[in-house]
Amino acid sequence: MKNYIYIFLVVLVAIYSFTKIDNEWFISLKGFPQPIYDFKNNTLSQEKINLGRALFYDPILSKNNTISCSSCHLQYTAFTHVDHTVSHGIDDRIGTRNAPALMNLAWHSSFMWDGAINHLDMQSLLPISHPDEMGETIEHVVDKMQKTSYYPKLYYDAFADSTITGEHTLKALASFMVTLISNNSKYDSVMRRESIFNDQQANGYALFKKKCSICHSEPLFTNMKFENNGLSYDTFYKDNGRMKITQLTDDSLKFKVPSLRNIEFSYPYMHDGRFKKLSEVLNHYNTGVVHYKNTSVFLNDSMGLSSNEKVDIIAFLLTLTDKTFLFHKKYSYPRNLYK
Repeated sequence: MKNYIYIFLVVLVAIYSFTKIDNEWFISLKGFPQPIYDFKNNTLSQEKINLGRALFYDPILSKNNTISCSSCHLQYTAFTHVDHTVSHGIDDRIGTRNAPALMNLAWHSSFMWDGAINHLDMQSLLPISHPDEMGETIEHVVDKMQKTSYYPKLYYDAFADSTITGEHTLKALASFMVTLISNNSKYDSVMRRESIFNDQQANGYALFKKKCSICHSEPLFTNMKFENNGLSYDTFYKDNGRMKITQLTDDSLKFKVPSLRNIEFSYPYMHDGRFKKLSEVLNHYNTGVVHYKNTSVFLNDSMGLSSNEKVDIIAFLLTLTDKTFLFHKKYSYPRNLYK
């Protein structure tokens, strides 16, 4: 009997610990799989999230103090940008890729369009150090923040240590980003049986499940894989995708399948932002796929969508808009933290 009581207490402690770590952010995610982010290595706290939020919006992370994470990842566009096709960095430098939307990152094991980073705790280091993005070093960022009047206190609140380090900086940024959770769209309310699709949305959903869901799998609307989706080769950017990381020819022109959540607001589309409208995206998959040796096998056949069916699919895609996520104050610029 004592053994059973001991096992019960262990399980109870484990459940309580999980709830304590992820309480506000993850426990209520009905229909979502278990997050894969390593919370044991970076336990969440509100103080750590607050620090990460302050860092996310602060251009102090860039070499000339002009570019912040939010410069390319704006909340109201699902934490991407819409005013240009590819990212812009310090000194008006231009990148080669459209900034990925940031949401539901606790379920991702690789980051960037080519999967160059395999842990969220390290993801921020790449844009900070990239010469065409922030062009800075983490060492200099730490030095600049240590001299401010407010960051030592924020670091102390988050880590019980006012000495700023690169490790704590990256973990704080990851703590904020891991809480960027989108799960309150109309689609989600339908799945929770709180509302219903109209006829057009329901027809679009049925078509989506038949034509699109292999790569854009529910409920995250991505299968997390890298696919060659048959885009014509861009001779200006000359971006070979995942092959740049793996050096494998079979990975040529493969890019990570993006989530379709909040797709209404995250245009332009594709890794190079070549499409401005959802109708252009569907036209590509309907009749524009280029068949390379490694084009996704799921695109061997044309989708064969009629004009009305494309409109219905778009009607469904609009149900993936989560305005709570796009406009919630807990994700916005933290005016009260910079003191």
